Amino acid sequence: MGEIEDRSPAEIGRLLTALFGRTGWYAAVGGADTPPDFRSICLIREGFGFVHDLFDFAFSIQALAAASLIKYGSAEQRAALLPDILAGRSIGCLAMSESEVGSDLANVSLRAEHRGESYALSGTKTWISNADIADFTIVLARTAEGGGPLGLSLFYVSTQSPGMRVSETIQAMAPRSFGSLSFDECIVPADQMIGKPGHGFKIAGEILEQYRVTVGAAATGFARRARNAALSWARSRRLSTGTVWDMQMTKSKFADSEVALTGSALLIAQAAWEIDQQIRGYGKHSSIAKLFATEQAQRIIDDAVQIFGAAGIVKDTVPERLYRQIRSLRIYEGTSEIQRLIIAGCLQNPEIG
Repeated sequence: MGEIEDRSPAEIGRLLTALFGRTGWYAAVGGADTPPDFRSICLIREGFGFVHDLFDFAFSIQALAAASLIKYGSAEQRAALLPDILAGRSIGCLAMSESEVGSDLANVSLRAEHRGESYALSGTKTWISNADIADFTIVLARTAEGGGPLGLSLFYVSTQSPGMRVSETIQAMAPRSFGSLSFDECIVPADQMIGKPGHGFKIAGEILEQYRVTVGAAATGFARRARNAALSWARSRRLSTGTVWDMQMTKSKFADSEVALTGSALLIAQAAWEIDQQIRGYGKHSSIAKLFATEQAQRIIDDAVQIFGAAGIVKDTVPERLYRQIRSLRIYEGTSEIQRLIIAGCLQNPEIG
C-alpha cells in the first residue's frame, strides 16, 4: 500500500487500470456480446473500496467509459474498441459535466456541428475523472438547435484528436486524476457517434441510473474499512476505567453502524439484481440504494473519526483519508438531493417505479 501512496494519482490510475485489465477484473463490465453483471460489479467496487479508494476509482471510471459502447455501440465500434478498453490498454473517461450545468445534463452546451461525414466539437467539460490520463473520452454534446435533452448525442473521441486538450488539472480533496477538457473545432468522424443522433441524453441517463447503485457499493466498502479500523482502535485504546469499547456510547455507535451496513448491503443487492434482470422500475431502487449507502457511509466514517479522537484527524491516517474519500460519493452519479427528487418522482408516478 505504501507504493500506492508514494505515486501521483495519474501514475496510480495508469498502473491500476492496466493491472485490472491484465487480470480480468473488467469481465464483469460486459463485452461485445455479453451484458454487464451489476451484482458482480457491486461486489468488486465494495471490495476495492475496502482496500483503497483509488482501486475503486480506477475500476469504476474505466467501467463507466466502456458502458455506452457495450450497450449502444455498433458492432464495428465494439469490435474495434472494446478489446483494448477491457484489457486496460486504452484508458477512458466520461465527459458529461460542464461548469454551468452540473447535474442538469439536459442543458449541456458543448456543441457538435454536423459537417459532412464529421462533427466539429466546441466547448468545455469539467470535473472529469481520468481527464489527464485518458486515451479516449465519451462526450455528451449538443447536435441540434435549441435546449433540452432531445438535441444531445454521444461520441467516442480519441484524446489525440486535434483541437482537444486537457485545459486544467483539478486538485480534489481526495487526490485523484481529475480535470477539464477543452474542444476547439475538434473534428470527430460521424461513425464515432454512439447510438442514434439525439439519443445521447437517454443513453447517459440509463448508464448513470444503473451505475449509481455501484457507487453505494463502493461507499459500503469505505464504511466497512472505517468500522473495522475504529473497532480495533476502540478495543485496544486504554482508558482509566477500561477501553474505549467499554463505553456505552461507543457500543451504541457500532450497533448503529452495523444496522446501516446491513441495510446498505441488502438495498444494493436488491437494486443490482433488478438491474441484471431488467425489472421495470429498477431506477427507484438504484437511487434508494445509492442515497442510503452513501449517506450512511458518511455517518459511519464520521463516527470512526470521533472514536479515534485526535488520532483520527492526523493527516494520512485511515480515518482521516476515508473522511476525505467518502465525501465525493454523495455527489458522483447524481447528488443525494437529485436521488431524493428521483425517488419522489417515482412515488408521484407509480407507473415508472
